[in-house]
Amino acid sequence: MPDDIYADPIPAATLVLFRARGSAPPDLLIVERAAAMAFAGGALVFPGGRVDAEDRALALRDLPRDEHGAARIAAIREMIEEAGIAVGLVPMPDVVQLAAIRAALHHGAPLAGLLDAHGLRLDPAALTPFARWCPRHANMRIFDTMFFVARLPEGAAEPEVDATENSRAFWASAQTVIDEADAGRATIIFPTRRNLERLARFATFEEAVADAARHGTPMITPWTEARDGTDYLCIPEDAGYPVTAEPLSGARRA
Repeated sequence: MPDDIYADPIPAATLVLFRARGSAPPDLLIVERAAAMAFAGGALVFPGGRVDAEDRALALRDLPRDEHGAARIAAIREMIEEAGIAVGLVPMPDVVQLAAIRAALHHGAPLAGLLDAHGLRLDPAALTPFARWCPRHANMRIFDTMFFVARLPEGAAEPEVDATENSRAFWASAQTVIDEADAGRATIIFPTRRNLERLARFATFEEAVADAARHGTPMITPWTEARDGTDYLCIPEDAGYPVTAEPLSGARRA
């Protein structure tokens, strides 16, 4: 297939936020994309979005040695914009500060100036790189997405949906989201499902971090492969995912 049918990948970041529930599997923060959105409309996803120019500029200023600096900052910013939760900032902004920062971000203010104005700084160690996905879709936008995992900070606000890109925000275990999709009550795209299946194996946030350390973040680009007359969408066998193929007919890619 000629390369010119593929768009240049758009750098993006997403954040998988863990909330401990005692001996029960941890909850993850999930948002439902607004049905009208061009990408993954109506699907359940983790908060995230594009890496923008201001994210790159702030990374050069504050995280110059961090290879994932711009993506890390984008994940922090998007979590504030989409769910109203501050992760990776010190000290933790209070309710008034966070509301002001979120409102300013929604009006296009750069995060760097907002951090300076409120006496905040980045805490990059709060976010652990977990995976990197870059699906190739012919004649469609392609996102090169870094997935991070983080623990819900103590005293963090409850999620509050932005009501623009997303229509709902809620906590659920990874297996619960999978079960909802299998029952036809929810939609999840291929990368989200594979990551939920991987995340469903972890009883704690620490287990997720350890698994990320074992496997690193090689770029995962699914491919189509015929098996016994059926086309499957496949990913590598050695990247930490318990399910590495799904019939193409049932896979939602975007």
